[in-house]
Amino acid sequence: MTLLAGVVGGIGVGAWWGGRRVLARQAATARQLIGKPLGEDAIDADRTWRKRYGDPVELVVLGDSIAAGLGADRRKDTLGARLARGLARATRRSVRLRTAAVVGSESSALATQLGSLPVDYRPDVAVIVVGGNDVTHRVPVAESVRHLAEAVEALRARGAEVVVGTCPDLGALQQVPQPLRALGSRMSRLLAEAQREAATAAGARAVSLRHVVGPFFVTNPEEMFSLDRFHPSGLGYKRTAKAMLPSVLHALGEHDELPYGHHPPVARS
Repeated sequence: MTLLAGVVGGIGVGAWWGGRRVLARQAATARQLIGKPLGEDAIDADRTWRKRYGDPVELVVLGDSIAAGLGADRRKDTLGARLARGLARATRRSVRLRTAAVVGSESSALATQLGSLPVDYRPDVAVIVVGGNDVTHRVPVAESVRHLAEAVEALRARGAEVVVGTCPDLGALQQVPQPLRALGSRMSRLLAEAQREAATAAGARAVSLRHVVGPFFVTNPEEMFSLDRFHPSGLGYKRTAKAMLPSVLHALGEHDELPYGHHPPVARS
């Protein structure tokens, strides 16, 4: 199920906000316009990027369709590849990318994605982007963040530093009519805040995608969204990776300070 399909199907039919009939009509209309022009499989971008640099950094990406890179036309434009290339440029080290993310995943799927990794795999840094499908499928926030925190702790146990991109603001999906879009925005913001608290408490760095990259999607939707108008385009992934990179570099000891919208792990006493 695509992101918008989930919004209109998950939120539109069961919403607690007023005007159920209005929401249901909006959901039905929007579903007719969506389709699945991108399919359900992202481009495979797993490889060693900038191999000539040597001394590879092990990078793993987990989560949903954004983490998987659905919407990118070329493998170098997926989120994982963009992060790998930016990381390689900054560190002058090659980056070995492994993508465990699966299109359509909720936070509960993170355990399965972790289980798909070799037992002896020890990533240097892991990036997680998840949450949109939790909102559209009306998964309780407490349940979503529990799965996220468990994934962070499992990755930390493997010796990885972890960076979590919190749930994007679904209010940026301008094709979704009001009041359905406002409801999606409210729910995604609540989840994003809970993700930030849970992730940083578990030892991860959290990046507020709504703050650091969301405005680009609102002001430049034609460029930032792919042909389905709901997943990022190559440029959208470029912006998203660039916005997340400071926390990835900070996790590897390459940056001393974090910019606005980036949150360090909570110090444990």
